[in-house]
Amino acid sequence: MAQVEPFRAVRYDERVAGPIASLVAPPYDVIDAAARERYRALSPYNVVHLTLPDDETDVARTWTHWLEAGVLARDCEPALWWLSQTYLGPDGIERSRDGLVCSLRAEPYETGAVLPHERTHAGPKEGRLRLLRALRAHVEPIFLLYDGALDAPKGGPLVDVELDGVRNRLWPLAAAVPVCLAEAKLLIADGHHRYETALDFHDEDGTPASAWLLAVIVPTEQEGLTIFPTHRIVERLGEVEGRSVASVVEGLASLPGDRSGAVLYRAGSVSVIEGEPYEPDTALAARLGGEGITYTAVLEDAVSAVDRGAANAALLVRSPSIELIRELAERGEVMPQKTTYFYPKLPSGLLFYPLDQS
Repeated sequence: MAQVEPFRAVRYDERVAGPIASLVAPPYDVIDAAARERYRALSPYNVVHLTLPDDETDVARTWTHWLEAGVLARDCEPALWWLSQTYLGPDGIERSRDGLVCSLRAEPYETGAVLPHERTHAGPKEGRLRLLRALRAHVEPIFLLYDGALDAPKGGPLVDVELDGVRNRLWPLAAAVPVCLAEAKLLIADGHHRYETALDFHDEDGTPASAWLLAVIVPTEQEGLTIFPTHRIVERLGEVEGRSVASVVEGLASLPGDRSGAVLYRAGSVSVIEGEPYEPDTALAARLGGEGITYTAVLEDAVSAVDRGAANAALLVRSPSIELIRELAERGEVMPQKTTYFYPKLPSGLLFYPLDQS
């Protein structure tokens, strides 16, 4: 089963580093070149200087300097943390999603303690491994799902900061690790590459400390946990047979409930394609192929790309249920990349986890 522990966090000292709003950023893998420069310009201490450095092998110099200068400070005692994110989803509805921030032991997937649901690629892991070797610290958390409920804290948060329209609040917790987590099997929602990097680093490093990483465990029994679909915009797609419908909305409403499906939109035509039982819509989309595929969570953007001639077709899909994701993961099956879109992303820069916890 999953092993969860409190940890001695390293945190920004705003008296030295400046306001936390200038220091946080989204995860490294959703920041493009322009956004990286924008966050770097906010502060010389913004977290992107660690998560997306100019040189991954030299980033330890930055980390050490920030610690020595008091930009970063280390907590005296181990603690768990509670993160609450209030957000407006792509569907226009406001929700709050909560999770427990902790130290998690990285276990090989074969143990069943932590399960993946998406495939990974070697490229992103190579850069994260260089970063972890240099820093010997985890500077971004991974996002996992726990099939149950956890109790939220009361009182005012220690940190309250808005990032890209999402309100992030953070509480330290004096309580011990919830007993229910001792029997938990966790499912990776976001952070597969970082989790597998941690496993690779532990195999390489061999120390007990390198087996642990920074994680946010999000209970599934809350209304604020949502998964949004990731539609496919396809530059070139061959002929595909399907059942004609009048509109995209009608097509989505008519997708079968017991099997995968997708709505194919081309300029002037809409059709519904049905797939196989017990698979996500994205598995069907992957079989349909196509070239020059990009992704969006906004249906109108996918349709607009076809209408203005930027793409030959759009494949509109539904988000998989958490139950389907877990069922496939427990069977050892993984889904195509960009199958799940858990929104919002976890912020980077609130808490850091040094491997040396002494």
